[in-house]
Amino acid sequence: MGDCRWETDPWKIVETGFDARDGRACRAAESLFSLGNGAMGGRANFEEYFGGESLQGNYIGGVYYPDKTRVGWWKNGYPEYFAKVLNSAFWPGMDLYIGGERLDLAVCEVEGFRRELDMRRGLLTREFTAVLPQSGARVAVEARRVVSMAEVELGAVAYRLTLLSGGDAEVVATAFVEGDVRNEDANYDEKFWELSDLDRERCALTMRTRKTGFEVCWGQRTRVRYGEVAVVGENVSAAERVAERFTGRLGAGQSVVVEKFVGVASSLNHPAGELVDAACRVAERACGAGFEAVLAAHERAWAERWKGCDVVIGGDERAQQGIRFCIYQLLQTYTGRDARLNVGPKGFTGEKYGGSTYWDTEAYCLPFYLATCGEEVARQLLLYRYRQLPQAIENAEKLGFSDGAALYPMVTMTGEECHNEWEITFEEIHRNGAIAYAIYNFCRYTGRQDYLSEGGAEVLVGIARFWAQRATWSEPKGRYVILGVTGPNEYENNVNNNWYTNYLAAWCLRYAAEVVERVAVPGVTARERERWVEIAEGMLLPELVVNEAGETIFLQQEGYMDKEQRRAADIPAEQRPINQHWSWDRILRSCFIKQADVLQGLYFFQEHFDREVIARNFDFYEPRTVHESSLSPCVHSILASLTGRAEKAYELYLRTARLDLDDYNREVHEGLHITSMAGSWLSVVEGFGGVRVGGDGRLRIAPRLPEGWSSLAFRIHYRGAILSVAIRPGEVAVGSENAAKAEVVIDGSLYEVGNEKITVKIG
Repeated sequence: MGDCRWETDPWKIVETGFDARDGRACRAAESLFSLGNGAMGGRANFEEYFGGESLQGNYIGGVYYPDKTRVGWWKNGYPEYFAKVLNSAFWPGMDLYIGGERLDLAVCEVEGFRRELDMRRGLLTREFTAVLPQSGARVAVEARRVVSMAEVELGAVAYRLTLLSGGDAEVVATAFVEGDVRNEDANYDEKFWELSDLDRERCALTMRTRKTGFEVCWGQRTRVRYGEVAVVGENVSAAERVAERFTGRLGAGQSVVVEKFVGVASSLNHPAGELVDAACRVAERACGAGFEAVLAAHERAWAERWKGCDVVIGGDERAQQGIRFCIYQLLQTYTGRDARLNVGPKGFTGEKYGGSTYWDTEAYCLPFYLATCGEEVARQLLLYRYRQLPQAIENAEKLGFSDGAALYPMVTMTGEECHNEWEITFEEIHRNGAIAYAIYNFCRYTGRQDYLSEGGAEVLVGIARFWAQRATWSEPKGRYVILGVTGPNEYENNVNNNWYTNYLAAWCLRYAAEVVERVAVPGVTARERERWVEIAEGMLLPELVVNEAGETIFLQQEGYMDKEQRRAADIPAEQRPINQHWSWDRILRSCFIKQADVLQGLYFFQEHFDREVIARNFDFYEPRTVHESSLSPCVHSILASLTGRAEKAYELYLRTARLDLDDYNREVHEGLHITSMAGSWLSVVEGFGGVRVGGDGRLRIAPRLPEGWSSLAFRIHYRGAILSVAIRPGEVAVGSENAAKAEVVIDGSLYEVGNEKITVKIG
């Protein structure tokens, strides 16, 4: 068994070589080669049996389990459960026996292993030759798998095994769907699914989640041939498994081909009594068409997805592969087809985080979908929060707030808080601000204010009422303060006057007051609006004088400078990441920042600050940041571009775009960092492309290409126009692909762009 080797390809993720002894690498590859279609997806587990280390995972959007939270009885108000992203039935399953010996890459000698994810086509392919340890028989395997983007309730596998050596051998192939699955991180090792129905005759398995009562049916259909002979299988379904066993004999050079189609129907979309019919109908239709037809329809759907989203980088294949990988994962995680779904932090790649959404959606993902998929897809993300406003108000009430104050959950499936870490659940209240900012960002970008009267203003009022109650007047300071919080930097808990949280709260209060003057919200009085503005104007925003000229930086929070001031570069490499080597106490006492905190605020509100102020804060905080949150490098990269720190901007871009491909944080085996992948797109388009919609609503393009990039091209939706942007050193070309006109400020000058592409020379 040789060492694994990774190829750099602009459209593919390619692994050559395989070592079953390296369990971490095996699991990491399962994450990297994952498939999804917005409604369901899963890790790249082998179809055939694998006796080595693996994290089996297939997931269905919106299906969850309220795993009982482990917590001390005295923590009143603590969420009763942590919503688990459920591992569901293993649908791609195959079991292969050659001459009575099981194919298992954990014990076989493996040659010529190649695993490939074609991101353009959404196709997973695996090829290898295996020598069985007992008989010495040599077999070649080619496996192809899709989770259909055209038919979102369909998964399909084409599996070919060829006998390369030996004489006539019996080959038994069993295609199955296995419902007896577990989650790796269940608090009490609880099993989350129970059998609802096993329909042997129709090869359909229906499982039900305990407590929540979601039902999902998997209907399997197969086409099998040995050589040129089609073979009918034997139904061997039992317990929580549907299975068909096929038996035939192969001579040297002959192949068995299994085409397997699985329809997946859930009670989210079908009445419970119709699940079997729905799942089997999908599987039968696909089986009748065959794998190649399924693949062709899937490829056409992917081509449409890529049409408006691709980013083309000239002269840097690693950067190109990184951004396409990020875009691919975002596109297969969320499509906007179902307003009940959101962008989960692991998508369909792992189970580490619970819930279906974090503040990441509003802060990072919404701008990506807004610019690449259009207003309506992005609007679905805003409506998701509006529909959960009653639960946000209830969540605040549980914590002692009143009168319509709303605290949106840190983690949720239904609007109810379901996170299981105290500091994040109760202290990381800045998420409220990110949701308000997303409303502002949507209205600013689209130029449409109608969303405010369709629910946006109500959300802003609930959030403003929360901030107004959460802030406290300090007599000694003569300012309003916000105590006991955790900012985006989770390596500092229960701090007072975190600059980012305070600034965001003050901004939210002002913005809400401005909106309700234009959009009437029942119950909001003039006195309440005045109170919001009063608190905003009186908010404490800690600063630190840093030089003799009296220049300041924004202070992370009160007491930050009491810590020993060190630089991240001084941490020994063998102690990185520190969250895997240091005690939590040591981390909290250190000055090291997990992710952008002050810089997050400067990124959101960069129009509020001079470039010199941004640069000064960047130069102070960047050396103290360990970037052990996936959300951190992209913000730093954008600000580095903005302030002329080109080398640092590129370094941080690679870290965010290739975070998982290069496993910077040593945790890819647990799943991918989906939501931060939107930050990679932001780093390219907003950072290097210099694209920004200012407070006046005008689109600005001021490129800053990294050294070595010969070109950069992308498309963005902007106020009805689909703009193609092509950047080369010294010039920018912009055109409207749908002939809609748009005003664009390029390198400081205003242009009207239509279907005729304009080219502007830039300094």
